[in-house]
Amino acid sequence: MAIDINLSDIVPAGLVTPRTIPLASLRRLPQYHHYLVELEAKGVTQVSCSLIGRDLNCIPVQVRKDLQYTGIIGKPKTGYAVRELTQSIESFLGWNNVNEAFLVGAGNLGTALLGHERFSRFGLRIVAAFDIDPNKAGQQIYDKVVLPFEKLGELAQRMGIHLGIITTPAEAAQTVADEMVKAGIQAIWNFAPVRLKVPANTFVHNEDLYSSLASLSWKLAQRFRVPIQSELQEQIEEDNPDRVTDGEPVHAGSD
Repeated sequence: MAIDINLSDIVPAGLVTPRTIPLASLRRLPQYHHYLVELEAKGVTQVSCSLIGRDLNCIPVQVRKDLQYTGIIGKPKTGYAVRELTQSIESFLGWNNVNEAFLVGAGNLGTALLGHERFSRFGLRIVAAFDIDPNKAGQQIYDKVVLPFEKLGELAQRMGIHLGIITTPAEAAQTVADEMVKAGIQAIWNFAPVRLKVPANTFVHNEDLYSSLASLSWKLAQRFRVPIQSELQEQIEEDNPDRVTDGEPVHAGSD
């Protein structure tokens, strides 16, 4: 699956050549970025695909292909300048251009996101928070005053907001998404445990925390599950020589 990284399709055709990237490669780029930031903090100035692959447990050839999507080409023997590579990934992902966003759902999760200061490091600034519950309107969360949900449409259009974040309960999420689309929001980061129905030209990323937890819980259960099925069956057969198999009694010693 390839992802079109252009947020908007309002640029006239022919002026920009859309860039696409496989989803797996897109998901690895933030991992490379985090690794490069750590290297730079340690004073490392040059890095190679082999080193990245070794430290992140990736195949160096795949690392090289992933990085090429950002438009940067490594130099033989020297690889990449760490700072230049970091900037190339940030530019490709749009992290060097601040995306202003509206958040709807000022509960526990919404509050946590509003207080996450590192979002600005990755090009995201939540400029306003809304809630459907009128009792939450006027409350201050960090430096944001929670606004009534009814004001979202007007403010989004006036401020030119293209990114929305949904942290509401599942039953309210579709209503919020509908209002965001009407207001001109083109990309939605959805934390509600529900699949949204939006127009084809609206981007949605579902952050399914429950599915991730279910996967992790299942893997943990598998690790501690003791495979005693066959041993238990043998013990049953020893204790019950006249056991029934496929509906017919089987007597010990019979032919």
